[in-house]
Parts: sequence; C-alpha cells; structure tokens
Amino acid sequence: MEPVSVVDYQTAGEPFRIVTDGGPTVPGATVAERRLTAQSTPAIDAVRQLLVNEPRGHADMYGCFVVPPDDAGAHFGVLFWHKDGYSTACGHGTIALGAWAVESGLVPAAPDGETDVVIDVPSGRVVARVTCTGGRVVDVAFQNVPSFVLARSVPVAGVVADISFGGAFYASLPAASVGLTVTPEHYAELIAIGRQIKWALNDVAVHPTDPRLNGIYGTILYDDLGALHQRNVAVFADGQVDRSPCGSGTSARLALLHADGRVSPGESLLHESIVGTTFRGRIVSDGPAGILTEVSGLAYRTGTATFTLDPHDPLGTGFTLR
Repeated sequence: MEPVSVVDYQTAGEPFRIVTDGGPTVPGATVAERRLTAQSTPAIDAVRQLLVNEPRGHADMYGCFVVPPDDAGAHFGVLFWHKDGYSTACGHGTIALGAWAVESGLVPAAPDGETDVVIDVPSGRVVARVTCTGGRVVDVAFQNVPSFVLARSVPVAGVVADISFGGAFYASLPAASVGLTVTPEHYAELIAIGRQIKWALNDVAVHPTDPRLNGIYGTILYDDLGALHQRNVAVFADGQVDRSPCGSGTSARLALLHADGRVSPGESLLHESIVGTTFRGRIVSDGPAGILTEVSGLAYRTGTATFTLDPHDPLGTGFTLR
C-alpha cells in the first residue's frame, strides 16, 4: 500500500480525517455509486481500514475520501467512513470540509464575508457556508438535504422511538425513557441501548425513493433542557459514539420538533453534545420533500500525518477494540 497523507480536524470534539494524498481511486458516475463501489472493493476498503483502525485510528474514528463531484455544480464529492463502513451523510464532517476547503485554498474565499462550498455526498448535494473574519474561519453553517419524519412511536426494547431522516435515518427517544441521562457517567449504558435499538429497528427505515439510503444509521438519546435546548448522544454504526451534537442528527431532530410544533422556521435549536459542545440548528424552509435545515458549528485543524503499512507488519491494516 502506498503512503496515505491526511489532515485531521475536530468538529465540536468529533474527529474527522481528510485524505489529501495517496487515497484510492473510486469508480462511479455519482458519489452515491462510488460509495457502493468503495464498500464492495477490498483494495479500496483496505485504505479506510488502515486509517480508522488501531493503531492509526480508534473505534470512534471518522474520516473521508475526497472524490469528484456528480457534476460541475459542486466543488467536490466525498465518501464518509467510520469503523464499520461508509455513511450516507455526515454533518460534522461537512462542517470540517467547509473549513478545510477554504483554509487550504481549494475554494477561494475573501478574508471577510461568506463563501459557499458545494459538496456532493451520498445522500445528495449540501452547501457549507463558510464565514471568515480577518482571514480566519469563524463559522460554518451547512444546508442539508431535505429532512422528514418517517414513523412515530415505534415499539422497541420496551419503549417507543421516533424515526426521522436528516441525510441518514435516526431513531430518537428521550434518555429518561430508558432510565438514563446524556452524561459521560452513563456512556457505556447509552452505547448498549443505542446499539440495541439501532439493530432492532434497522429494517423499519425504508427511504421512499432511494433504497441505498435504507436502514437506521444511529440512535439518538436526548435530554430536554428547555424550549429550544436539547442535549443528545448519537450512537451510530455498531456502537460508535458521536462526540459532537451530530450534524445530520440535528437535522433529523429538527424534523421531529417541527412536526410537534415545537420549532418554526427561523427559530434556532441549541443542540448540545455529551461532552458539552454545541451546534445551532434552524429550519430554513418547509417543502413537499421535507424541511430544509441549516446546522452551524466550527471545526479546527488538529494535525497532519502520512501513514504507511509495512508489508511485514503482522497487524496489517489494524484492528478495532470496543
């Protein structure tokens, strides 16, 4: 395997590893097609494993391959990945990519003002609006694909959960309904119940138009902290935990809150994570396909690295310990 160079960011505490050189070429006419190719091609997926597995990564690592866009209307495309495979959406990653695109000069930006970074992701086209002041990125707000409610009060594990879409499907339920709060001391218990609910409801989540988006991506357990203030943890993939408030999950939560009449277009939800970091989410508009949302936060560069694989290394592309 050739050396692979990356730049790492953190968005509200959640890691995001961007492959900048040495990544695989992923065939496909669209980003959605490239995702299917990547997850079914061992030579391509070996690069994901190298970067996400220990000893180069860890069980909660996250990252992406930058790929060509679907057409000239976007600056680039992206394949998001985690320890178990490839996701259809990633809000914290979109925020990091917006900051990286401007800071690296990939997308030219004025030192003061807003710049749109248009990105094709497996669930559609999103826009990261990057605000700069004095040449420094001070905010990134991404406009997501339409979000909608799929099902309400679905029985699971002795409780009920709501299912909504924000680029991926999430099952949502109050943490109190399973006797927990979204706090670090309940971390292991939140993972256990989140994983159980995800797999129990996985087959219920069927996208109305694109079967490639089927399945529950994660379980969101939340605490209500006020009228427009919630704290949540998203347990996604197979027991992976989002340290951020979860960008696509924020969109999915907004769809449910809007359906309940708890948030209107223009109002802002303060969405807090299990480690106390925050995103702001708001509804931009409401249409036949669902609500259009905007989620804002900030990402910071944490380092760069070039990873290699010694052909004599018995651990190969590594391992995951959960």
